[in-house]
Amino acid sequence: MDEVEVVVAHSERATLRVGDMFLKVDADQARIDAEVAAMALAPVPTPEVLWRKPHVLAMAALPGTTVGRLGGPSTGSPGAWAAAGAAIRKLHDAPLPPWPGPGRRPDELRRELDEECEALVTNGVLPADLVTRNRQVAEAALRPWTPAFTHGDLQIAHVFVEDDEVTGIIDWSEAGRGDALYDLATFTLGHEEHLDDVIAGYGTDVDLAVIQAWWALRSLLVVRWLIEHGFDPFTAGCEVDVLRSRM
Repeated sequence: MDEVEVVVAHSERATLRVGDMFLKVDADQARIDAEVAAMALAPVPTPEVLWRKPHVLAMAALPGTTVGRLGGPSTGSPGAWAAAGAAIRKLHDAPLPPWPGPGRRPDELRRELDEECEALVTNGVLPADLVTRNRQVAEAALRPWTPAFTHGDLQIAHVFVEDDEVTGIIDWSEAGRGDALYDLATFTLGHEEHLDDVIAGYGTDVDLAVIQAWWALRSLLVVRWLIEHGFDPFTAGCEVDVLRSRM
């Protein structure tokens, strides 16, 4: 081992790769405990837990690579994207976990979204017409849904594949009962061109308007948070580009 790779890091938690291990450091021990419980129940490949101490979780590194990254090109084949879709469907078809998860009800999300949209415009972060249009698109996600076992933060960097097979999914701290289409939208955020491949692997029709709504909603909610935590949502292919694509 000659370097430490930062997989993701911000003020709440960080995931590092050190040689043949992932190290998850979380300020909230309850999130680590929830992550271990979710991986034990999930019917998809997950990293082997090596050890757990207060605020640190060590897991075996996964073979393969991610199919791409937000703001970068896709490195995975259509078969790799489809394999990810099949794994996501397997998760969503599994029995519900015994805890509710961190997801919010549609009425709570609507209030939060309206407040965030007002802040984006008032503080001059984004143009009013861009926010207004995406707020309209996002409304389709704010409907009742049948709860599924969801990952809750299924970013493209959290799914590893090799030879068009999923070798593991990491970062389960947001797992619980949620909207299945939110997982699909999170995974394809910024890579709309591969949505058809993912749906082909998922194996059932999905409401594309709701997927697009979650793209808009997620992006609107995280722009200011990303800026405040040292990330750049204005990078090509990232959240602001996702919002512009809905215009």
